[in-house]
Amino acid sequence: MSKELNKTVARSWVAAFNNHNLQELLALYSETALHYSPKLYIRKPETNGFISGKKSLSDWWEDAFSRLPDLHYELVRLTADEDAVFMEYVRQVPGEPDMKVAEILEIQDGVIVASRVYHG
Repeated sequence: MSKELNKTVARSWVAAFNNHNLQELLALYSETALHYSPKLYIRKPETNGFISGKKSLSDWWEDAFSRLPDLHYELVRLTADEDAVFMEYVRQVPGEPDMKVAEILEIQDGVIVASRVYHG
């Protein structure tokens, strides 16, 4: 896949997330996608921060969207190669300090097969 197509996937990810559109967000992932987040580790320690598959992703984000109805990501930078996108964004939730976040999306055949979140 080309760098530009991978950037398009990443921009679609940010748009779907900011619109809290769970179906559009899930459509960007493979059925067996693996996801790591420090927030997962904190909120669901039994996962060790990892979940896999669309059902687990759906449950995780549905919970986030219901708990944080005004959650928004402000995209700062995208860097891509043929296999992945490195995104930098700011997590914004009213009443909480902004949080710098980096995320890597590994992409194969136009869908995300793995993602990993880093909090700054």
